[in-house]
Amino acid sequence: MTFEFPQEVSGDYEKLLKMEKGHDVIIYAGENENMKEIRAHSLILCARSQYFYAAFYNDWVEKKNGIFIFKKPNISSQLFEIILRFIYCGKVDITNFKGPELSKLLIAVDELNIQTLVTCVQKHLTNDKKFLQENFMEILQM
Repeated sequence: MTFEFPQEVSGDYEKLLKMEKGHDVIIYAGENENMKEIRAHSLILCARSQYFYAAFYNDWVEKKNGIFIFKKPNISSQLFEIILRFIYCGKVDITNFKGPELSKLLIAVDELNIQTLVTCVQKHLTNDKKFLQENFMEILQM
């Protein structure tokens, strides 16, 4: 007999994301006064993103006192927290996101090589007809 508890596992990972201890990654997301320190776990990041896997195993990232340090000024802390929640829990709520926020999120998840989320954001973005019409050239350049 097999039992599965994906909701419970997802909930436990969400708790882990919110914990102040046990992390081995610090991500500085955003710029200047909007920069925020976000803590994470390298094993989870590696398992869910080829970008992080490559960064950790090819020594592309700085490491101080056993902590990996990422600097991502091009991704706002708000977007990075949404992305991390997806990485940890498989959950994302972009219902209230409009075109400009969606395009920034799309660029970020594409950079981080999180293809499932790229597909979700693209689908949601195509439903924003007004944004697509008004920003056609910008979207083509993405």
